[in-house]
Amino acid sequence: MPTNLNNKTQELKSYLDSCVEKFNTSEFIETDPISIPHQFKKRQDIEITAFWVAMLAWGQRKTIINKANELIQLMDGAPYDFIVNHKEKDRKAFLDFKHRTFQATDTLYFLEFFQNFYKENKTLENAFAKHLTPESKNVEAALKGFHETFFELPDSPKRTRKHVSTPIRNSSCKRLNMFLRWMVRPNDTGVDFGLWKNINTNQLLIPLDVHVDRVARRLGLLKRKQTDWKSVVELTNNLKELDKDDPVKYDFALFGIGVLEKK
Repeated sequence: MPTNLNNKTQELKSYLDSCVEKFNTSEFIETDPISIPHQFKKRQDIEITAFWVAMLAWGQRKTIINKANELIQLMDGAPYDFIVNHKEKDRKAFLDFKHRTFQATDTLYFLEFFQNFYKENKTLENAFAKHLTPESKNVEAALKGFHETFFELPDSPKRTRKHVSTPIRNSSCKRLNMFLRWMVRPNDTGVDFGLWKNINTNQLLIPLDVHVDRVARRLGLLKRKQTDWKSVVELTNNLKELDKDDPVKYDFALFGIGVLEKK
């Protein structure tokens, strides 16, 4: 434990560390959307399903998981192989796929983006990491750059942009930050994947949802009134006071506490 922490901060760190240990376990996986990419072993299958389910992650977790499994069935249970090899006619099966405001237009563009991207790249990491340096304080530039990359195809629909957030709009980018946590954080407990090595854990930012927001404010870790990009940076910087190398591990603690309190 850092020796420069005051007693109150040390107590908070000890409490949150114990909560991380409690919630960052394989038992967490089954009822969480992260269970979807855990169905796969191939790197690209994990990336594709993790990204897509993260973008669909609003509403009840059970519904999110069901919709993601429906999507995988439409891709014949082999997302990467389908993405790379499917023909235009194969996209017709996706016209009825929808989740809340995620509609067929969005689905078809996701398929088009992935097919174009994986023709030139072996990993989705490239679309994020190319915008960062080891000196980058956090992943802000990666999220901004990825948004531009994702929508650079000439026929990208305007309506789909609301499903892939960007700090430029001062969004909290909760789902993208969650996806990056999954891809970057080590696989020590079997929850996150630790597949990507060109983004550092100390550059990650907290996925700020209603549970995390509520608990962080109660614990004095977040003062800003709005729930936006600046709040994400504020909260993450405060968590770096507790663990400068892996502040986003506290997502498990804040989210877990918030869900238990709601029950």
